Order: sequence, then C-alpha cells, then structure tokens
Amino acid sequence: MNERERFLATLTFGTPDRVPLEPGWPRRSTRDAWHVQGLPGAVGPDGILEHAYREAGGTHPWPAGEEWMPVNERMIPQFEEKVLERGERTQIVQDWKGNVCEISNEFSPVYLREAIDFVTRRWIRCPVGSRADWGAMKKRYRADDASRLGPLTRSADRPLSLSFSGPFWQMREWLGFERLCTLFIEDPSLAADMTEFWSGHVAGLLERALSIAVPDMVRISEDMAFKGHAMISPAMARTFLLPVWRRWGRIAREAGCPLYCVDSDGLTDELIPVWIEAGINVCEPMEVAAGNDLPALRRRWGRNMAFRGGIDKRAIARSGRAIEDEIARLEPVIRDGGYVPGCDHGVPPDVSWPAFVRYIRLLAGATNWL
Repeated sequence: MNERERFLATLTFGTPDRVPLEPGWPRRSTRDAWHVQGLPGAVGPDGILEHAYREAGGTHPWPAGEEWMPVNERMIPQFEEKVLERGERTQIVQDWKGNVCEISNEFSPVYLREAIDFVTRRWIRCPVGSRADWGAMKKRYRADDASRLGPLTRSADRPLSLSFSGPFWQMREWLGFERLCTLFIEDPSLAADMTEFWSGHVAGLLERALSIAVPDMVRISEDMAFKGHAMISPAMARTFLLPVWRRWGRIAREAGCPLYCVDSDGLTDELIPVWIEAGINVCEPMEVAAGNDLPALRRRWGRNMAFRGGIDKRAIARSGRAIEDEIARLEPVIRDGGYVPGCDHGVPPDVSWPAFVRYIRLLAGATNWL
C-alpha cells in the first residue's frame, strides 16, 4: 500500500497493511533539548522523526505524510505584527490577527502566527470589541480574492487534506474567549451573524478548492473544550454551530471527500454526538489529561467516529513501564481500526530524546512498522 491508501484504509475502518506512523511533532524547545540529549546536531527539523524511527530499528521507507491544499482563509490584509511595550521580562505585542497580548521577551510576535513553540500569553484586547469593529473586520475576508488559492502540486501516493478554522475557533480569534462564550447568551443575533458570515466565507473557499481537486480529508480546527467539559453546552453548539458544520460537510461529501475531521483539545465526549450529527467522522487529538479515554469512546460510538492521537504525552515523558502500559491500553483500538495513534498534542520538552526513541519503538511495533 502507498501512504494515501494506508491513510484511507485506516480511517475508514478498512484493512491497511500498516497503520500510519504519526508519533507527534516536537516544537522548538523540545528539539533544542533533544540535541543536547543525543539527537545529532546535523539532523534538522524535517528529519527528526525518521531519525528516531531508524534509531528504534525501523527499516521501512519513512512516510512523507499528508499534503495540504494551499488555501488561505485568513484576513487580507492582516494587522501589523509589532511590539507595543517592552518590560524587563515580558512585552506587550500586537499579532497578525489584531490581538494585543503579553508574552515573554524570549519570543517574538511571529510565534503567535505559527506553532513554533509553546507560548504562554495574557490576553489584553481582541480586535472585535463593537459592532463597528465587526463591520470593519468583515471587509478583510473576501472569499473571491484570487490570492486565496495557491498552486497545487499533488502526489497520487500521499493523502491530500484541506484545513479550515471552525466557527467557534474563528469567533474566539475575533472576540476573545470570555466574550465569545457570553455573546451566545447576551447578543445571540450578533453571534448568529458571525457564524453565518464565517459559514459562507469557508463554503465559498471550499467550493473553489474542490473545483480544482478533491481532498481525502477536510479538517476543521475547533478547540472548544476544557478538562472535564465543553466550553459551551451541546445544546448551544447545536443551535449556533451545527448548521455550519453540516453545510461544510455536505459540500465536501457531495464532492467525494470521504473524511471530515475536527481538531479540538479538551474533553470532547459531550461534543462527539453533535459532531456525528454534522457528518464528522474523525476526531483528534484526544487529550488523555483532559479525560478522553479512547477504549471507552470506541465502545460507546463504535465505528461512527475514527480517531487520531490519544497517546498520553505524560506517559511518553515517564517512559519505561508507563509508556509500555499506555501503548498496551490502546492496542485493542489500534486492532479494531479507525485509529491513527500518536501523541495527544505537540511533543513537550519534558519528553527526553531516549524516551521518544523508546516510544517510537513501541508505537512502530503496535502499528506493524517493526
């Protein structure tokens, strides 16, 4: 099987020769620590996972991974990234989305545009504070802008994916988390206007992209759960968000795209039935510390939902018996299908290089790569 065939067979509950090997991605601070702990300095970011696999004894050709359709949903123009105030240890910055926040002096505003590292921030102001701000913000999103679709070079052997921000995610970027959650109650008409606007913006981009190529998976980023509960109730999600998710899913499905995925941190068990209603059939990254239990979720939802992620990053860090037990806990789900196991978020710097190699060895064994 090639990578694309393996990816599709796994997530549609088929019979792959091997389950895709997706251990998780280390950010900069993790990579820096690994270079001190035994990872050769000559190995760059793009070669780290393959090097770990080879060190673990792997001999199969290393997968190149998903390709992503070059579709730009972001505001045009973006806000200027700049430092507004610098203190002894922290700085006040404006990011590309117009958010003003406080971050450590060790970072720059660029870190808020890309997932370069784990950056703690204190939010000060978000770009939409009034209806006038909202009117101005909408002008930055013209779906017919020619620059929103880049040239596509597709390999027939690799899975092709298309990613968008979901309505909850995007509204949080405009409003901030607290104001978004209260907006659904205090100003439902504005909330509805925002969800409808974003629904149409992404639908237009989806239709344009799908006229060029049909991806294997459409994924939406939709972080909307805490440890223990969702950030809004399932009933509220059905009222405001379900129509948007259904609309996008219908467009993708009618074009022939088999996988519709949602990415949300936190405990997502009370949201999964809403996502199933929307036609979503893949969920990630399934954080264990938040309470997600993949064997229990599989027993509850059967083959209505496939998963990616779900390996406890804390167990990887502890290594030894802890990671052995963690892989053993998930082996029944791996064997049942519809599951690509991997770290349940970015690989943090408390995972040492020797622990990561041991983890790769166990994961590769469980997925038939060793």
